[in-house]
Parts: sequence; C-alpha cells; structure tokens
Amino acid sequence: MTVTPGFVPYAPYDPGVSPRVAADAFLSVMRRRRSVRAFSDRPVPLEVIESLIASAGTAPSGANKQPWRFVAVQSPALKREIRIAAEEEERAFYASRASAAWLDDLRPLGTDEHKPFLETAPWLIVVFKMVKDFHPESPSDQVYYLNESVGIATGILIAAIHHAGLVTLTHTPSPMKFLGEILGRPAYERPFLLLPVGYPADDCRVPDIVRKPLGEIMVVDRGDDDG
Repeated sequence: MTVTPGFVPYAPYDPGVSPRVAADAFLSVMRRRRSVRAFSDRPVPLEVIESLIASAGTAPSGANKQPWRFVAVQSPALKREIRIAAEEEERAFYASRASAAWLDDLRPLGTDEHKPFLETAPWLIVVFKMVKDFHPESPSDQVYYLNESVGIATGILIAAIHHAGLVTLTHTPSPMKFLGEILGRPAYERPFLLLPVGYPADDCRVPDIVRKPLGEIMVVDRGDDDG
C-alpha cells in the first residue's frame, strides 16, 4: 500500500538578523573547522552524540528514503578492533595500493598507516549507507541518489560536530568492509565513512593549508545583462 503524506504549513527559520549577517556569521565559524588527527581522551556525553546524529538525520534525501545509519562506538574493545583492522588496510594502501601521485599529494598532510586516534577519540561514528529500504511504511525497498543523500547527511554531521566545539576527521580506510563485520551490521548496510569525534589534544597541530579563494570555486552567471 502506498502511503501518501499530508502537508503542513512551513515554519521558516528566522535568525533574527539579515541573511547576509547570518551567512557571514556561519562562515566565520566554519572557517575555523579543521580535520584533526590528535585527539584528547576527554569524555563526550552520549547526549551530545545523539544530538549531533539527530542533526545529520535532518538532511534531504532521494524520495525521503533517509538511507543512512550512524553507529556510535564508545567501547574501548571495539575501537581497538577497528584500529587494528584499519591499520592493516592502511599498511597495504601505503605499501602498494596508492599511486605515487596519491602519496605525493598526501605527504604535506603528514599521514601514514598509524591511526591512534581510532582509540584515543572518545567516540567513533561509523556512517553506513543503506542500499535497500526496509521501513514498513515505505512503498518499495528502493533507494535513490544514495551516495548524494548520505554525503549530504555526513556534511551536516561534520558541521554540527564543529558547531558543538568538537573536532573530527573523515577517515576512509579502503576497503571498509571490515567495519560492517566488526559492528555486526546487515549486508544491506555498507560502510561509507568513519568519523572519530571528541576534543582536540592540548598539543594538537594541523597542517598549514590554504583554502581556495572564492573566485576559484564560484562562478556567477547573471544571464545576458544587455538583454
């Protein structure tokens, strides 16, 4: 049976200031976001993680299928198991899987096969994409724009983590199948990304990188001004 949703009045968000002021305020916050590999073991309450993941769950998705699952890992034993498996894949990556060009691109970031943050960070959030929809009220088990939908949700999650004063890192061991096996996830949930979440270490340092200027990432098409 196809379920037809009703419609309700839209309740717009009012930031209390002009769109320009609100946009600039958000930009000033996001400009301080960095990927961090040196974590403190300072605890983060479960309630914070729940709120962050709930924010991710507000993301738009193809046909509103919401094809994501966020597994929050706090267990030291599970984090240890994930680290061991991830470092095994990373050793193979750095030894033979990655091209010379790829390794050259990574060198300024100081990355290697050692991933202590997988144990030090108080939480790991493993993002899974659901290749089938088994919700009982869904008219079919199909999902649409899967990677786009889960990618948008993950982006919102990363922004929420930063907004909460915490840090994270997008970690993508390849292949990632071991994550589903360790965490006992069903076959229709496939690993998408791993995010360690916590506070930065007191001596945390990050690469001195430069963001592309706006002129390199934005094109404005105003149409034919003479028309």
